[in-house]
Amino acid sequence: MAGPALADAVSGAVRDRLCGGLEELRFAAISDRIDAELDAGRHANQVAELARLTEELPLRERLHGQLMIALYRCGRRADALETYRRARRVLVAELGLEPGRQLREIHASIIADTAGPAGDTDRDMPAATAPEQLPLDLAGFVGRAAYLHQLDAQLTARSPATATTTCVITGTAGVGKTALAVHWAHRVADQFPDGQLYLNLHGFDHKSPPAPAGEAVRGLLEALGVPAARIPTTVETQAGLYRSLLSGRRVLIVLDNARDAEQVRPLLPGTPGCLVVVTSRNQLTGLVALDGAHPMTLGLLAWDEAQELLACRLGADRTTAEPDAVHQIITRTAQLPLALAIVAARAATNGGQPLAALARELGETGLDSFDGGDRMADLRAVFSWSYQALGAAEARLFRLLGLHPGPDVAIAAAASLAGTPVPQVRAMLATLARAHLIVEHTTGRYTFHDLLRAYAAELAHRHDPGSERRAALHRTLEHYLHTAYGAHQLLSPHHGPIPLAAAGSQTFPEHLVDARQAMAWYAANHRVLLNAVRLAADAGMDAIAWQLPWTLLEFFDRQGHWHDQVDIFRVALDAACRLADPAGQAHAHRGLGRAYGRLRRHADAYDHLLRAMDLYRDLGDQASQARTHANLAGILEKQGRSAEAIDHDQQALSLYRALGDLSGQARTLNNIGWYHALQGDHLAAIAHCQQALELLLQTGDRRGQANTWHSLGYAHHHLRHYRDAASSYQHALDRYREVGDRYHEADTLTHLGDTQYAANNLDAAHHTWSQARDILDALGHPDAAKVNAKLSLAHPTFAPSSPGLDLTALPLGGSGGPGARRRL
Repeated sequence: MAGPALADAVSGAVRDRLCGGLEELRFAAISDRIDAELDAGRHANQVAELARLTEELPLRERLHGQLMIALYRCGRRADALETYRRARRVLVAELGLEPGRQLREIHASIIADTAGPAGDTDRDMPAATAPEQLPLDLAGFVGRAAYLHQLDAQLTARSPATATTTCVITGTAGVGKTALAVHWAHRVADQFPDGQLYLNLHGFDHKSPPAPAGEAVRGLLEALGVPAARIPTTVETQAGLYRSLLSGRRVLIVLDNARDAEQVRPLLPGTPGCLVVVTSRNQLTGLVALDGAHPMTLGLLAWDEAQELLACRLGADRTTAEPDAVHQIITRTAQLPLALAIVAARAATNGGQPLAALARELGETGLDSFDGGDRMADLRAVFSWSYQALGAAEARLFRLLGLHPGPDVAIAAAASLAGTPVPQVRAMLATLARAHLIVEHTTGRYTFHDLLRAYAAELAHRHDPGSERRAALHRTLEHYLHTAYGAHQLLSPHHGPIPLAAAGSQTFPEHLVDARQAMAWYAANHRVLLNAVRLAADAGMDAIAWQLPWTLLEFFDRQGHWHDQVDIFRVALDAACRLADPAGQAHAHRGLGRAYGRLRRHADAYDHLLRAMDLYRDLGDQASQARTHANLAGILEKQGRSAEAIDHDQQALSLYRALGDLSGQARTLNNIGWYHALQGDHLAAIAHCQQALELLLQTGDRRGQANTWHSLGYAHHHLRHYRDAASSYQHALDRYREVGDRYHEADTLTHLGDTQYAANNLDAAHHTWSQARDILDALGHPDAAKVNAKLSLAHPTFAPSSPGLDLTALPLGGSGGPGARRRL
């Protein structure tokens, strides 16, 4: 009885001629079978099939009558009467006839309430009850306004013409998914007069396995008032009865703690009117893709929400009295609602304990602070339910991520950490993200909050031998060293290489293709790289501890991260000294010298650069000697010693010529031209800079070109060639932006503003200086104050005392000039 005879084989007309009699026999057999089912009391089982059959065969009165009887005996008298009215409309419209005698008699018996089966004292199903199963709302629920608004929007958007609305709330363990779902359900319960169902599916539970679909549907049917003896035996028929009971009703259903989409799907109503809220630690993408569910990923509490939670639980007077302790508590609980609730409960039960003491304990004991003896409120236990659901490979990766130098990790770095090829690790990371043990916070980069990080690290130390943890750390540091080395070569191809040990076969460096991609990689991994340097030193991997800072020098200098540069080159110097490696020591001294120079600690800079020079001479490293001469020249210029600076640059030029290094020669010629400009010999400056520019155009050195165009702009400005100066500065600006050099972009904007102001273009000068100040403010650079002083002169109410007023009376840098061009 799967369908009409020859339904897929011939046309409808041919089928009617050949099989008309067979089709009548088929219909009679179906109808007789349904009568037998109704006589046996299995009325609910027939509703879904009869509803389908009456749609397919709307002129068959017998089917309409059977559907009316089945609906009536399921307690759905109103639906049965509506079925009669619908059948009558079809018959009148299609045939011009009123319903036959038998259908009218069934209608009359339903009106008279006498349509029960003969001898049946049970009367089949009672009318569906209006359950009120929601758990208690959370006392002191705070925040989550944006998520509540999303749920409200789904409620408002419901339409009688659409299917059941389903909202899926996912998130990591302890983030408050159930609290949000239950709180919102209480807020809107009055809009669901036919009841509210709640079912814990035990998807992640230390006491119970996930609820099987049959058990879950039976629980919902019992909540709707179906006697146990009347519940069908198969999941399919149970789901059919469940949907039939909900048809035409407005019921809110909360399905809490779901394991996967397959567990949820049989529990979704089939008709409009109901709304379902599902919570899960897994993403349940199948419900979104195939069932049209609306996804919501619940994040950590916002900072002000965390403060509000503590104030609500402990009293505003207590939290206001100890703001520093509240700040530490929120930080150490990672803004995770469950962790905050546990700490608040401890503080509430120990009202005499200062919050500062509790904050100190959190810092000292880590996850032990969140063990209150109740597994439902023990962070380790709550996290473990997600961890234990992982496969072996994913579980190992999760543990190792706790050892990563954080705060986030890219796919290739995670592959190196695990010693597993990138394609496999990409799939593993996706699995961890679906389980909300990690978060893909930007494309291809994953993170987790500090409490999960601590839990993962604990597991690694418990389950992974020390040798394996050390090997994982070494692979990770190798990954960052070799990727950063490649990035550095893209930014500074004129820098001589340093010898690196080859990366192991289970290390997977990223392959960057150009300077822009290199800068983006550095920016994304900035904090990770700082932590990696310190971690390498702590682990005794001293070669990596000095080599990795060397690879970061260009990026830090361009972005103005000079304090970070000082920190990591101190680590590098200590590591190189432990190794008794003179090359490492020399590079570390030079890195410190450059950073101290940028920070205007000129004496410290000069001292470190002299030490680097001595070591480079002992090593016979002429290229590094030349670069260090240039660095020393820059420090001397800032101290107003331009003649000595030129001497150092002349020595650098001689070394670069001996080496045949065109880029080095060009940069040194620019430096010499710059110092001539500072001494007032602007024509000599232009001549040297034009020589430099010719070489730089040959080498394609965009950074060197930027420096040289800036020098030309400065010289032209002081010759009052303002148009040439502005054009030169614009060339420099374009190139600094291209290579991502933020400090020199600001420096060039400042001097372009000087030129615009000197040319009596006040509005342009004000706009240009404003851009410079914003960049310097972002870098935390003291030059911002001097730019602000210039801005005060360019105020619209201010007019220069004479055309061509020069603002070099407000210099940036030493000797009345704008600060030395970068020295290599």
